[in-house]
Amino acid sequence: MDIMEKIHQVGIVPVVVINQVEDAVPTARALLAGGICFMEITFRTSCAAEAIAEVAKEVPEMVVGAGTILNRTQAQAAVRAGAQFIVSPGLSDEVVSWCMEQQIPVVPGCVTPTEIMRAKELGLTTVKFFPANVYGGIKAIRALAAVFRDMLFLPTGGVNAENLAEFASEKCITAIGGSWVCTGKDISEHRFEQITKLSQEAVDVIAAARK
Repeated sequence: MDIMEKIHQVGIVPVVVINQVEDAVPTARALLAGGICFMEITFRTSCAAEAIAEVAKEVPEMVVGAGTILNRTQAQAAVRAGAQFIVSPGLSDEVVSWCMEQQIPVVPGCVTPTEIMRAKELGLTTVKFFPANVYGGIKAIRALAAVFRDMLFLPTGGVNAENLAEFASEKCITAIGGSWVCTGKDISEHRFEQITKLSQEAVDVIAAARK
């Protein structure tokens, strides 16, 4: 089973902002304890690559990826550190093409028909829909899915515990991205039990919605 199939099975990819490298491994373990074996560590902080490397080394059962990748240089640095998948806020031909050449799963942000058509031309079958709450949320995704019937969406931005079930119940949504299960506050305050609790709740909601 490949990474994208596993992401679909789990149904959620937490967006994780690590400000201190030493928080990366405990956060990964807290997510795992809650039933989530994927995490997207964003490249918004200076220690992102080191955090990815620590998780890859210390928590091999966690599939760690890199998010907020804006160019090929960042993608290369993330993969060197141990990232197993790449997520971008927008569609970059150079990032997608390089990842495809390296056989690294990549999920670029696409919110318009034109962007989705370009993603299809590049050989992709899954795109990120970000920020979902700004670009029409579930209604927009349903409208796009009616046209692009072989495209799967990973909505991020504005998805939370309150509307998770609505998103998860749509067959065109492969998984949900979000930070509510591991907020920056919970990570910095080392509230790892809370992260595990919220992760388990999210996994349960997704499983119930998909039935």
